[in-house]
Amino acid sequence: MQGRLDVGAVIRKVWRIYVDQAPVLMPAAAVVFVFTGVISTVLIKAGSGLALIAELVGLVATWLFTGMVVELVSDLQDGRRDATPAQLLRAVVPVLGSLILVAIVAGIAILVGFVLIIVPGLILLTIWSVAVPVVVLEKPPGLRALSRSRELVRGNGWQVFGVILVMYFLVLVVSVALQAAGNSAGTGVGIVVSVIVGVLTAPLPALALSVLYFELLSLRGERRPSGPPVEVAPAQPAADPFAGP
Repeated sequence: MQGRLDVGAVIRKVWRIYVDQAPVLMPAAAVVFVFTGVISTVLIKAGSGLALIAELVGLVATWLFTGMVVELVSDLQDGRRDATPAQLLRAVVPVLGSLILVAIVAGIAILVGFVLIIVPGLILLTIWSVAVPVVVLEKPPGLRALSRSRELVRGNGWQVFGVILVMYFLVLVVSVALQAAGNSAGTGVGIVVSVIVGVLTAPLPALALSVLYFELLSLRGERRPSGPPVEVAPAQPAADPFAGP
C-alpha cells in the first residue's frame, strides 16, 4: 500500500536545501529570470499583441529553471554538492524541447481550468506538479510526462496540493512585503527590488516540486531514475488523485 506524504517533512527538506544551496540557486535564478525578464519586457513594450508571447517566455523560463533545480536535487541525492549553474543548464538542454512542449500544453490547460471554474485549474496544477522532474529524469516521449505525473501524485493529491499551497503562499507573502517596501522608495528601487524578489523566491516552488517527485517515488517503492531513460507505462484510465490508494 502506498504511504502518505508528510507535508511538514517536505517543507523542511525544501528549506534545508534552499539555505544550503543558496550559492548555486541564486545565480541560476538570476541568469534565467533576468535574461527572460528583459525579453518579456521588450516584447510587451513592442506591442500589446506580443503580451501572450511574453507570458509564454516567462512560463518556459520557470520550467527551465525548475528543470535545473531538479538536476541539483538529483545530484544531492547522489551525494554530489558541487554543481554550478552552467552545469545544471547544460544538463537540462537535451530535454529543453520536451520541457517547452509540456510547459505550453500544461500551462494552457491550467489557465483554461482557472478561467472556467478555478477548481479544474487547481486539480491540473496538482496532478501535473511533478511533470518537470519526470521530463528531466525519466525522459518520456511526447506528453507522457503529464500522465506519469498524475500516476505519481495519485493517492496523495491533497498532500501535494498542501505543499504547493504553503510554498506559493510563502512566496506571495515575501514578494508582497519586499515589493511594497521597494515601491515606497521610488520607481527605480522598486524595479531592482522586483528582480531581487524574483531571484530569492523562484527557487522555493522549484525545490518543492523537485523534492515532491523524489518523495512520491520513495512512497511508491520505485527506484530513482539513473542512466538511460526509464520506460513509462501506458496511461491508465483517469482516477481521482485526491482519493486514497
